[in-house]
Amino acid sequence: MKKINQLENEEITAVMVDRDRLIVRTSIIGIITNVFLAAFKAAIGLLSHSIAVVLDAVNNLSDALSSLITIIGTKLSAKLPGKKHPLGYGRIEYLTALVVAAIVLYAGATSLVESVKKIIHPETADYSVVSLVIIAVAVVVKLLLGRYVKAQGKKANSAALEASGADASFDAVLSASVLLSAIIYLVFGVSLEAWVGAVISGFIIKSGIEMITETLDDILGKRADAELTGKIRSSVLEEDEVRGVYDIIVNNYGPNKNTCSLHVELPDVMTVDQVDVLTRRIQARVYKATGVIVTGVGVYAFNTKDNEAAAIRNRVMNLVLSHDWALQLHGFHADTAAKTLRFDVVMSFDIKPEEGLATLYGEVQSAFPDYTIHIVPDIDAAD
Repeated sequence: MKKINQLENEEITAVMVDRDRLIVRTSIIGIITNVFLAAFKAAIGLLSHSIAVVLDAVNNLSDALSSLITIIGTKLSAKLPGKKHPLGYGRIEYLTALVVAAIVLYAGATSLVESVKKIIHPETADYSVVSLVIIAVAVVVKLLLGRYVKAQGKKANSAALEASGADASFDAVLSASVLLSAIIYLVFGVSLEAWVGAVISGFIIKSGIEMITETLDDILGKRADAELTGKIRSSVLEEDEVRGVYDIIVNNYGPNKNTCSLHVELPDVMTVDQVDVLTRRIQARVYKATGVIVTGVGVYAFNTKDNEAAAIRNRVMNLVLSHDWALQLHGFHADTAAKTLRFDVVMSFDIKPEEGLATLYGEVQSAFPDYTIHIVPDIDAAD
């Protein structure tokens, strides 16, 4: 990996420090707010014998715990890279997100059990005007907190904060449903407490499962964001010598910590010295445009000296792209003197690579029996 210069290092450090401070500050605000809400709701729920209000308080408490774990994860992930972990500790944020998801899932499951018990053995709730006012205020506070946390999450590019913001907004809806059930009980004498508690529990469980799924996607590695790869491709194509950009592979090592490798198609008359200068410009250009560090630039040679090679390219491309599962052909080079053809084919996940290769080798070899053919299968890793 080529080192980025000292100025760029300083810029990265400053951005990451500001991001960490923003996440910690927002999380602390969330913790304080949720603890106060949980305390008030728990008191109201216990005094009024309302299982729905008590479960709503538990949900606020789990939100506070989630914010605390988010802070811990942010601090741990900010550790400087070392010999053992040269690319840093950014992925710790994903591990702490799993812990948060497990807590949410556990809270939802235990809440569901308690709600079912209350459905089987119901208790009569006893609301006061003060308790209803406090619940109403909690709804407004949660809405405001949700908007604030979500906005700060977008500013910091923190999926954890954005999720917390969305969760807070959703909690406001759940609290509103608790308030509505209380009003229905006071007006019509119909108790929906336990049923509302069961519904809240179901939504909490659903939220926990979604958090686990999303975090596992980050840990396992998922398809690169189309907007990001589009920016990378566009910035590289600004170089006049580049005929095409392919095989963009983005590796994520935590929020805002991305590296990538790619191939460029260049005229076959360029010297190694010219290519070296160009790849360094590409690295600087991509980093400036996207913040992604290019760790490797591969090169495909583009035929510029042989008209026959261009005709062969067009014929091979028509053969290959006639198949729906063959998404792209690139890196084509024909040596008409040595009678060799080489190119890469991006295949969809609808066909096994060995099956696609067997088909393509058979068709291209049949069209060019005198040529030695080398085909490399590429995965459909980026848009």
